[in-house]
Amino acid sequence: MKIYDTALGPFPARVRIAIAEKSLEPRIEFVPIDLLKGEHKTATFRDKNYSGTVPVLGLEDGTFISECVAITRYLDVLDGMPTLTGTTPKEQGVIHMMTKRAEMEFIEAISIYFHHATPGLGPQVEKYQNWEWGIYQRDKAFAGMRYFDSILRQQPFVAGDFFSMADMAVLGGLIFVDHLDVEVPTECYTLSSWYKAMQERPSVKNRVTMFK
Repeated sequence: MKIYDTALGPFPARVRIAIAEKSLEPRIEFVPIDLLKGEHKTATFRDKNYSGTVPVLGLEDGTFISECVAITRYLDVLDGMPTLTGTTPKEQGVIHMMTKRAEMEFIEAISIYFHHATPGLGPQVEKYQNWEWGIYQRDKAFAGMRYFDSILRQQPFVAGDFFSMADMAVLGGLIFVDHLDVEVPTECYTLSSWYKAMQERPSVKNRVTMFK
């Protein structure tokens, strides 16, 4: 299997964490994609993923799977023992719900802020920017952080009592925040403490050292 991504990307981080959680590193070949050069927007790359985003999972039969949730689901069930996406209908429903909330209310919002209200990936890639829309999305991300802070005051992980795909989505947002000129709101002390603890998790700590 091949993963087309970039070592420091917040979206690739979600899949890299899943790979480590499932101990799949020996089965993966990482193919670096240079986002600053716009390699993800080329026709060659779009043949793999029409949306022009990373990460993308390439299978030996020529199938390409994009989107973090889809890739994670595929990797999680390879061994027949899913640990990240739930085993019961209730677990699966809650995990997918919280993952979607993390995407809509946090990681996608902070991503839009990056692409519209900062230099982003540079003029070669950022063909259109709307500063006001970017600032609006930054504030939406702040609200999302407050929401997840309230969730983590009630339970140890985003979707309940165990680490899951939903946690990886929130981690992706926090990793993005680390690279930008924004900070987690000071009142979100539970979220900040949780993030600090998660950074010591081996799958999170070693995510940028997976290139071979």
